[in-house]
Amino acid sequence: MQDLNYHHLFYFWVVAREGSIARACEQLAVAQPTISSQLRDLEASLGAKLLTRAGRGLVLTDTGKLVFDHAERIFRLGQDLLNALNTQTPGRPLRLVVGAADVLPKLILYRLLRPLKEYADGVRIVCREGKPGRLLADLASHNLDLVLSDLPASPLVKIQAFSHLLGECGVTIFGTTELARRYGKDFPRGLAGAPMLLPTEDTASRRLLEHWLRTQRLSIDVRGEFDDSALMKCYGEAGEGIFAMPTVIEDDVCRHNGVKVIGRVENLRVRLYAITTGRKVEHPAVQLLMEKARTEMFG
Repeated sequence: MQDLNYHHLFYFWVVAREGSIARACEQLAVAQPTISSQLRDLEASLGAKLLTRAGRGLVLTDTGKLVFDHAERIFRLGQDLLNALNTQTPGRPLRLVVGAADVLPKLILYRLLRPLKEYADGVRIVCREGKPGRLLADLASHNLDLVLSDLPASPLVKIQAFSHLLGECGVTIFGTTELARRYGKDFPRGLAGAPMLLPTEDTASRRLLEHWLRTQRLSIDVRGEFDDSALMKCYGEAGEGIFAMPTVIEDDVCRHNGVKVIGRVENLRVRLYAITTGRKVEHPAVQLLMEKARTEMFG
């Protein structure tokens, strides 16, 4: 067997992680023939088939699974080395790569990340939004330093992840002055028949709201469903319907979106988690973020 070519191994690792050569091309910004050639060279040098087709995607052979497990450890160690060098170089800004669940309000993210400017040498923040499942996969691959989400990591997700509760708060219902005047009396019963803007069905906040509405025996008029909370607030600001946001950003929502508080639901709890690959958090910027969230934002 020839000496192991780590460049070829890296290309294989990305393809295996992404599940297809096309997605690996997007991640690596290289052409498909280049990756295909690298994979063939790696399989030839190892004397074994590593990937096989399954429908439109690729799956690992038994040998491929063995090689992938070792590649995971190799490139994880490499990333750990870079992180260690990055955090130990005096005067050099830390680099923090954050994965944010796309359902989280942007004001929540800003409030969480804002205290990082207090770090002595500065922090260069890279923030990537996406679905929690995809973000956790990137976390496991050490492409992210942490994931911020309104849900802890699911035990069904087969990665090593630890969910650290940053805090929790109630929910505030907002609306324009006109909607607040019309539906704000006798809260929450006064919300019956109100036009409402909701998160999409596959979110924790949607499930919480629907459960609360059922317990209050309230029937509302759903005017829109949104993945993007910022877009939902824009619709709310335009008077298209009332909407709910975490109480911790109540003042910011009123100020930025020109809406009024219709009512508060304290027993409807929104939780926020920082998810990392280690039980003990080593990254100093993540330590600072967690400390400030617990003592100042939710304290």
